[in-house]
Amino acid sequence: MLETDPLIPFRELSTAHVADACMRLGIPVRCAPAAMAPIAPGTHVVGRALPAQHAGSVDVFLEALERAAAGDVLVIDNGGRIDEACVGDLVALEAAQAGIAGIVIWGLHRDSRELREIGLPVLSLGASPTGPASVAPQAPDALERARCGDHVVTAEDAVLADDDGAILFPLARAAELAAAAAAIHDTERQQAERMRAGTSLRAQVGFADYLRARAERGITFREHLRATGGAIEE
Repeated sequence: MLETDPLIPFRELSTAHVADACMRLGIPVRCAPAAMAPIAPGTHVVGRALPAQHAGSVDVFLEALERAAAGDVLVIDNGGRIDEACVGDLVALEAAQAGIAGIVIWGLHRDSRELREIGLPVLSLGASPTGPASVAPQAPDALERARCGDHVVTAEDAVLADDDGAILFPLARAAELAAAAAAIHDTERQQAERMRAGTSLRAQVGFADYLRARAERGITFREHLRATGGAIEE
């Protein structure tokens, strides 16, 4: 990624902070299915989405890599299938050599040990030794869009993935999302430091005041937090 890339700030942000920032800014929260997880702990990757719809053959991945830019995240749509793996060590090696930052699979992977040795961040719904048993025709838009659970991703999106999963967000909103997420991150870190120093979270957020205001005016806890600058919930 170039040093002017708007995704640079996300290198220091978590998926949780970005999800909260989406809610704060009214941007739809598009998270990968909860079952999607990294194959190795300590995963953190961000990049422009590079979509590819799998139809039984790795050629669609190779074609996607032909148009990839360094730092992209390959997002593979295998329909959420759990009866076959669609990515193994050879695809991961090819992706890494093409400069891909990571792979997010709405489906399964295999060659788990080799993938961990390669070191490329990979998230999937799980592992299976079984590869595709058949090949279907490639969809006309196979390189334009991919589904990831309930959500559609295109090259107009970015992907942030870590140990909590993956979140998709529009590249056009990256700068404001990063600013909001960084503000949430800073507030939470300050709150944690004060708690370690002996000031409870209830004291920090004025919880007793909230209980009185709720009884008197019927406000919600989120309304109270926004008024007091808390960042526990959005």
